[in-house]
Amino acid sequence: TKYEEVKRAMLAALRGRELTHTELTRALTEKLAGKFEGNISWYGETVKLDLEARKTIERTATRPQRYRLKT
Repeated sequence: TKYEEVKRAMLAALRGRELTHTELTRALTEKLAGKFEGNISWYGETVKLDLEARKTIERTATRPQRYRLKT
């Protein structure tokens, strides 16, 4: 359940834009604060890595790296 909640928030945050790691974590915190039990940053990192492995999101080659939905 927590995975799905963080996944939905992350995909919504990345829809139509690229975010740095810091911006993505901030977006998740703003979206889930007060509605989520647990460490949002930790769950966000875990979900981010899983979505990268599943090729749902990807890192850009730019510096700083940004995350985006994979097309």
